[in-house]
Amino acid sequence: MRTKKEISIAFAENPRTRPVLDGRVQAEGIELVPSAGNPGDIFWRQLHYGDFDVAEMSFSSLMIAKARGDDRFVGLPIFTTRRFFHSHILFRKGSGIERPEDMKGKRVGVTEYQQTGALWTRGALEHEWGVRSQDMEFFMERTPEKSHGGATGFKPPAGVTVNQIPESKSVASMMLSGELDAAIHYRGHVNMVNRSRVSLVSHPDIKTLFPDTAAEGARYYAKTNIFPINHGMVIKRELAEKHPWLVINLIKAFNDANSICEAERQQHVEYHIDSGLLPPSARDALKTQIVYHGIPENRLVLETAAQYSLEQGLTPRLMKLEEVFAESAMEM
Repeated sequence: MRTKKEISIAFAENPRTRPVLDGRVQAEGIELVPSAGNPGDIFWRQLHYGDFDVAEMSFSSLMIAKARGDDRFVGLPIFTTRRFFHSHILFRKGSGIERPEDMKGKRVGVTEYQQTGALWTRGALEHEWGVRSQDMEFFMERTPEKSHGGATGFKPPAGVTVNQIPESKSVASMMLSGELDAAIHYRGHVNMVNRSRVSLVSHPDIKTLFPDTAAEGARYYAKTNIFPINHGMVIKRELAEKHPWLVINLIKAFNDANSICEAERQQHVEYHIDSGLLPPSARDALKTQIVYHGIPENRLVLETAAQYSLEQGLTPRLMKLEEVFAESAMEM
């Protein structure tokens, strides 16, 4: 009987990862030693120190690291979080912002410029409304020591102004003081690498650029067929090469977890329809599964992110998915 391979793994807990964390799903042949935590902290630890055998990872940071020759990790097509990031742009009353086109010439706060959520937001602004990164002035909260970019050699792309927010301030404090006009991919919770700790969206002077964020997400998805991927997973290259079966079995485990989550979600849809909280006409839309792991189901989204990374000057060339992900995972 083969002894299970012990693997340390770190990821954020959410409905699609929880079955792995709580033990309902086991990875065949693997004894997982899981750590649940804040994604920003996990990425920082993995990029700077390689603390885990397997870890959740910013897709943008992974592409940048790969493009710059950091070959410590290979990607696993296990996509832990997604969101229509641009629909959550915040702006301050009195900033002169009423529509996306008004972002031109504005002072924009961002926790970290290279974050995947910020990448997707800038991509939507450019491709949907013609607002380029060069049209805005950015203010970044994380310092080089506390940033993911500190490990990937981040420098502001050519033609883009990225100011460092002093450690005595934050995106939140500058939004509330009027020093910033808007914020993208705002993260208002405390962790090892963030300073902002205010729920800006609940402040009377702060509004979302799209009053109905869900409606804007639905419009964008209907037009583009893109549900933006934020985070994936990485495994240390030496492990993947020495034990290639680890890649397959880890993906299978998270696919099983995703199936459990999807079954639970379907039950919730039926409950809410049966109880009258939702109309029966919503059943088909709500019961359609749109979240999958794997490359084939997500190629359009991943290749779009790679294109945005090139356009925005984060990577010097168009990254091919074959360069980013484990070879044995490409058809899974």
